[in-house]
Amino acid sequence: QVHLVESGGGLVQSGGSLRLSCAASGFTFSRYTVTWYRQAPGKEREWVAGITSTRNTNYTDSVKGRFTISRDNGQNTAFLQMNNLKPEDTAVYYCNSYDFARVYIYWGQGTQVTVSS
Repeated sequence: QVHLVESGGGLVQSGGSLRLSCAASGFTFSRYTVTWYRQAPGKEREWVAGITSTRNTNYTDSVKGRFTISRDNGQNTAFLQMNNLKPEDTAVYYCNSYDFARVYIYWGQGTQVTVSS
């Protein structure tokens, strides 16, 4: 059975840091791209960052230089290191993973990140 479980969210002051984790099971994690999305109240879900199976990374402009996505295939886990957090980063953060052909697409349940000003 496939699982993606996010953790690491919480409440932090503006300028602070959090490290989100996405633990995967039930599929060949190392062959899958992993992405992070977020959804703020009243807004659509937006793509934040992604890392491919070959460790190529991409970020949305608003988090470049502040967020870092990484993966540890030995632990079947992906990470999102978030530094210099801003109130506008407040959202539920979701982990997503998909194969090369995008036939198999998996989502986690989300973890809340709240940044106070």
